[in-house]
Amino acid sequence: MKNLPALDDLHLFCTVVRLKSFAATARVLGVSNALVSKRIGVLEASLGVRLLHRTTRTVALTEQGQVVHGWALRILDDVEQMGDAVATEQAAPAGLLRICTSSGFGRNRVSPALSALAKRYPALEIQLELLDRPVDLIGEDFHLDIRVGQAHEPHLISRRIAHNARVLCAAPAYLAGYGTPAALAGLASHRCIVIRERNEEFGRWTLQGPRGTETVKVRGPLSASNGEVVHGWALDGHGIILRSLWDVGPSLARGELVRVLPDYQQPADVWAIYPSRLSTSARLRVCVEFLEEWLRSQ
Repeated sequence: MKNLPALDDLHLFCTVVRLKSFAATARVLGVSNALVSKRIGVLEASLGVRLLHRTTRTVALTEQGQVVHGWALRILDDVEQMGDAVATEQAAPAGLLRICTSSGFGRNRVSPALSALAKRYPALEIQLELLDRPVDLIGEDFHLDIRVGQAHEPHLISRRIAHNARVLCAAPAYLAGYGTPAALAGLASHRCIVIRERNEEFGRWTLQGPRGTETVKVRGPLSASNGEVVHGWALDGHGIILRSLWDVGPSLARGELVRVLPDYQQPADVWAIYPSRLSTSARLRVCVEFLEEWLRSQ
């Protein structure tokens, strides 16, 4: 090895690997494509190896690049933990927090909370991404996932920060036209508006009720990958939905939607999920505790 690599170049390299693109890395970091290419070249020269296979559309790690990437993640993580150790002795946490959550919950609940967090701790750098798909927390380099529904990955830590449930509901106009189901099995013959969100199984609703846990296969002419769209269609009278109380609560209170089969619900608590290597992070702990306090106050 000719020279010790710079930490900024290791961070840039890891970002390129995560995004699989020089152009996307340049956009995220706010620099030019030429600078990204130049710094990767400097890193390769300092290490004396080629790190990436480059094509017109994407990049991939070489065999040596895979080794360097593993070490780079470890080194950057150690530097972060050093900062966290110092931050515990300071009055205010500082540093980067990359957070992801689903789009509807992110816009309506997480985004306002993070705005308040940023005002309280201005030394924090907060990046929020709204993703309605399964997320590889470690592979995509996120510090925190705010998820409606618990994690199933054994290598992640889950902390419940708010109670929540999904309920069945529909507009009065729909129920007047199509009737109200008397049993869970009756949903199979109704027009249900189905959503594909994160890891939820499409078209199969599992709920808890008087007879324990039951599952029903549902269908309908409308489906979407966005909860706010589904909510709007229900308000328009297109069918029955299964949505979180945090989303449909105001519509239920105003009578725009009506609970269907009110003895049934689907547990959907809100969880903060993060890698175990960040369990001692001061900025992460402050963020999770703040979100828990904020959601409770709401």
